[in-house]
Formats: sequence, structure tokens, C-alpha cells
Amino acid sequence: MGSALGTPSPVLPGCFLGGSSSLDEPLRDEPGSRCSIIQLHRPLRAPSTWDWDGGAVQDRRVTRVGANAIDRSVGDDDGRVVLPPPSIFTTSESQEGQVIDMMSLRFILCAVFVLASSGVSASEEHRSVDEIVRLIDAAEDGSTVRVPSGIYEGNLVVTKPVTLDGQGLVTIDGLGIGTVIELRVPQTTLRGFTIRGSGSTVDHEPAGVRVFDGPVVIEDNRFEDIYFGIDLRQSPESIIRNNHILGKDLELGRRGDGIRLWWSHGCTIENNTVLGLRDMVFWYSEDLIIRRNHVSMSRYGLHFMYSHHTLLTENELIENSVGIYLMYSNGITLTHNRVINNRGSSGYGIGLKDCDDIIVEHNALLANRVGVYIDNSPSSVDSIGRIAYNSLSFNEIGLLATPITHGNVVTENAFIENEEQVAVHGGGQLTLNQFSKDGRGNFWSDYAGYDLANDGIGDNPHAPRSLFRNLLAREPNLRIFVHSPAQQAIELTARAFPDLSPEPMFTDPDPLTIAPSLDLMTSTSQISRTPMIATSIGLVLMSVAFGSFFARQPRLLASHRPYRGSA
Repeated sequence: MGSALGTPSPVLPGCFLGGSSSLDEPLRDEPGSRCSIIQLHRPLRAPSTWDWDGGAVQDRRVTRVGANAIDRSVGDDDGRVVLPPPSIFTTSESQEGQVIDMMSLRFILCAVFVLASSGVSASEEHRSVDEIVRLIDAAEDGSTVRVPSGIYEGNLVVTKPVTLDGQGLVTIDGLGIGTVIELRVPQTTLRGFTIRGSGSTVDHEPAGVRVFDGPVVIEDNRFEDIYFGIDLRQSPESIIRNNHILGKDLELGRRGDGIRLWWSHGCTIENNTVLGLRDMVFWYSEDLIIRRNHVSMSRYGLHFMYSHHTLLTENELIENSVGIYLMYSNGITLTHNRVINNRGSSGYGIGLKDCDDIIVEHNALLANRVGVYIDNSPSSVDSIGRIAYNSLSFNEIGLLATPITHGNVVTENAFIENEEQVAVHGGGQLTLNQFSKDGRGNFWSDYAGYDLANDGIGDNPHAPRSLFRNLLAREPNLRIFVHSPAQQAIELTARAFPDLSPEPMFTDPDPLTIAPSLDLMTSTSQISRTPMIATSIGLVLMSVAFGSFFARQPRLLASHRPYRGSA
């Protein structure tokens, strides 16, 4: 059991450590022998030779355990510690009593050290989940059942409203079959368990925990080697918090969802870490609070389908295929989220498809393939989308939208050093969207204008024209010529012959020449930290500092930068 805890077994002095034998038959514990065996989970390494009656003897093995040897909870047959009887060693008669005492002492020390290194006790023996069921059956409704520490095997079904508390000392192992735990009644709490080993058959969608009625509370648990993590079905007002969820080692398309809600309104999902699963997905669920969650190495960090009136705040979506994607969902506010390095085939930091009344404010969208993607959002004529006070920096495309997109107010964002600041999917213009409000537009790191009044507002509109980008939108295969002499030749030709220059994709009439002070720093005290967090904070600070440095110059801002095709 020591290896399960990651603690290597020590090499103990005075012990003969079992290994492979060069003999056809292993040594046997003959009657009268005082050899004793301590069984370990992981074989210990012994010196290559021992002075055994004056001969060089390689690692030999004794197979039979002597009487009253060691607690059965320690280890298995992978390795053995053998204490040779005193007569084995070449000694004089005058030393025999001393040797016997020394061997007894060594036996005690070996046992103590092995037990300490293994970190196990009798309470951690593998048991059946039936023992937990009996504890639940004996408890009153609403009471707390503290499960004794240990490893419990099987599938647990809870049909009584109780609080199950594993106190961080209990593991429930589904042994690779079905759903590990099912909560079938409301007012149930599951706390302090390690839950592992669900099945992996796609048709049954096995999970670590599946909930059939709510409200329930699932908190402070660790999930390992599970297909789906937590699956809520028609479980309103539930709370899922402080859970650490690790998926199975499967291809991305074959994984299950980390957290899934189906028709579960008014739930709170907070402070969870999801690594290596498919999505955190919310179906037909309204009035949710999704905050301070960390999702990495997954497909969609947060995925909404027909789910309305929800707050997404202070979440971290790092190194997924897509960060946040909203589909057919209305009245959602996204604020103070960090969406970094999501670079799948789509690679959207935030994606909006056919959504109404969406607010995207104070988010850090860094190093994604696309910072914000908008597809027919808002979808209603009388709806307005607001995208403000965000940092869209170091993405391949800062803002990507379809030409039918209309009704968005894009203002006081920092567009810094994106390969393309704004692009139109399939070509066209975004003239039905507003890039300024109340005399304040956005900061553009490639703005080629003046600020002679030194009031932080450019004297000339920002209306980028790029013949090459226009051609690229229609012929994506031309991307191989990005930053090539061919691109520069096309842009120079367009400037020399204005008739060839396309209409601007958009116009910002009041571009900011000083990067806005963006409130992007959120507390990370309750969020699982990764090295990417420090990187993200550094990128945000660098982007703001970079923009402010160049923007404070009252001269032509682009005078010391290579031409990028904007006018």
C-alpha cells in the first residue's frame, strides 16, 4: 500500500530483501527456522551479495510466511523482507547471544519502518460500499453520516436525505463499472470523498456522481479516472463547489463532460477545477451562478445551450480548444474572466451564436486563436450586445464576426498586437455595429492617427482598409502569404491606386490613444493555481503598459512601426 501513496519503501539495514532467484526452487521456511517475512507492495532492493556461510549468495526468496509474521494489511507478494536466523551468519559462540538480540531489534525496526512508510492502517482495507449503505439505513433523515476511512468498492446508490462526510479519508472505487455514486433524493450532501473508477461505455454515460433530484450539495471531493464528472438532471438550486475533477486518459472526442447540468435552474457552480475532460456544459438551465472555476486541457471550457439569465465571473479557461461558447442563450453576463491560450480548430476565447442581451465586460482574452467570435448575436432586432472594457491582446484575431452581425456596442476595449485586430468571416463590413459610445471608442495598437489635443482621443477615425485581408476573407488559402512580400506588394498597390482599396471593415470615430485602465485583476485565492496564471497576469500588464507607452506620444503613432495595412 505504500506505493499507492507515492512513498518509496526504505532500504532497511539487517534485512534480506527478496528478489528474483537463480534457483529452480525458492528457499523454504523449514521447521525450526526463525525466518520471518514482511510483505511489501513494492519490492525493496538488497545488496547484490551477502556473506552467507562464507559464500556469495545472490538475492534469494523465501516464499512461505512464518507464524505470526506481520499484519495482513501491509502489501502483497511483489516483494519480501526476510530476516535471516542468527545461525545463517558466520559467528563465534561468544557472539551468538548478541546476534540474536540484534536480530530481534532489527526485526522490530524493520516492522516499524515499513508500517510507517506504507502509511496504511487496518481501516484502509478494501471494503464493500454495502457497509456505507448500512450506515445510511441506520441514520435518520437529515443527519450526518461520517464514513470510516478506507477504500470502498462498488457502486453506491443513496436514497435517503443525509449528509455523507468522508472527511478527506474515504475513497469510493467503482472498479471501472457504471456510475460510482447516484444521488436519488433531494437534500443530500456529498463531502470529502475521493471518487474514482467509473465505467467508460459511451451509451450509458457513466459518471463519478449522477444526481436525479435536487437540491443537493457536492463539495470538497476529488474525482479521478471518471468518464463524466458530475451530472445533474432536473436538480434545481444545487451547489457544486470546491471539487477537483480529472478525466480518463482518452482522446478529446471520446471524453465525457466534467460538469453537466440538464434542466437544473438556480444552481451555483463555483471553485471547481476540471482537467482533461470534454465540456462544462449547461442545457436548458436558467438563473445560474458560474464563478471562480478553472478549466484546462478540455474541449469547451464553459458551454451553454438554451440556458438563460446567468452570471459567469472570475473563471479561468486556459489551454482548451474553446474557452466560453454560448449558443441560443439570452441574458448572460460575462465579467472578470481570464480566457487564455485556447487554440483548437476554432480556438474562440468567447463565442456568441444567436444570443440576445449579452454583456461581455472586464475580461482578459489573451493568446487565443480568436479573442471574441460573434455569429448573428444579437439575433433579435431590438436586442443589444455590449462588449466593453476587455483586453483583446496577442490573439491571431482580436474580434471575428459574421457580416450579418448587428446591434453590438464595442467600446473602451484594448486591442493590442493581435495579428488581425478585427476580421469579418467571409468578407464584408461590420457597419451595423457601433465602435464608439459617448465620444469614446477603443484603443488600437495599430492606430495611425494624431492626438494633437492630447486628450486621449484620436483626431482621425480608425477605419482600417486592407485589400489583402479582404481577399483573405474570401480565399482562406491565401493565409500562407501572411507577412510575406506578396502581402506587402498587394497593400502598396492598393495605396497607390485608391480605386482598388476596399471599403473599411468598420469605423471607430473616437479611437483612444491611451489604453484604458482595465479592471482585469481578480482574486486567485480560491482558484487552483497553474503556471499559466502568472503568465496571464504578465500578459495583461504588458499589454496595457505597451499601449500606454506608445499612445502618450502626440505624434503620428505609427511612425516607428512597420506598415500593417491600416490607414
